[in-house]
Amino acid sequence: MGVPFIGKDLSNNKDMTNLTPKPNPDTKPVNSPDALASPLKCLSAALISGGFAIALYFLTSSIAQSFAAKPLASTNPTAINIAIAVRTLVVGVSTLATFVFSFIAVGLLALGLQSVIQQLKNKPIPPSDAQ
Repeated sequence: MGVPFIGKDLSNNKDMTNLTPKPNPDTKPVNSPDALASPLKCLSAALISGGFAIALYFLTSSIAQSFAAKPLASTNPTAINIAIAVRTLVVGVSTLATFVFSFIAVGLLALGLQSVIQQLKNKPIPPSDAQ
């Protein structure tokens, strides 16, 4: 016997037996020309990522200079080791974020260049009027 679900019996529900997803007519195949990244999208995304990378570079530099200018005020070796570890982690995570955004910007620029080259290679030849 099926368990009623707030007054509705789901034991005879035929939709639950057909679990095959229906194709969405709005999706485009991956190999379609419209699915390729346009050079303008790549360039704008690279500029955004590069802007983040530059901002994170300045933030990383500021953090490192701030840590270098302020010595640790404790004489306890355990506290000093923990403080050094925390400072290293903060600078490391900031540096990692800087390089991630930098590599993304370079990759997007390369993708934009590749899409420009592919568009130039696949450019349709206009019909000649000489025939």
